[in-house]
Amino acid sequence: MPKTPSTPDTPEVHVPALVGLMAVDAQATALAYGLRLIPADRPALDEAAVDHVVRQYPLPGVEIPRDAAVTVWFDFGEGEGGGGAGVREPRDPGPRGGGLRRELGEPAVPSTFIPR
Repeated sequence: MPKTPSTPDTPEVHVPALVGLMAVDAQATALAYGLRLIPADRPALDEAAVDHVVRQYPLPGVEIPRDAAVTVWFDFGEGEGGGGAGVREPRDPGPRGGGLRRELGEPAVPSTFIPR
């Protein structure tokens, strides 16, 4: 995979790695490779000037025709991350039953109770 853009007479180019770049840098890189950048989650690329690319398609290294489009996303999709404290596992609402109830059987309730 070339580290630098190919010459303008090359019919196909390798997609550069755009993830992590700001929108303006990603666009400049795509243009240097002879590719068009399409924002999937923005109406226009200029509205994402300082946002960072979090996903791209096609993936880096794939060979595509010159002047083809590379789609980029600037926001994480539903359930894909987006910050926070990392992976979280679901928690039960409270502790499970246990303790003495689990260790000892419930006492039998007498059918008649006669106080003394």
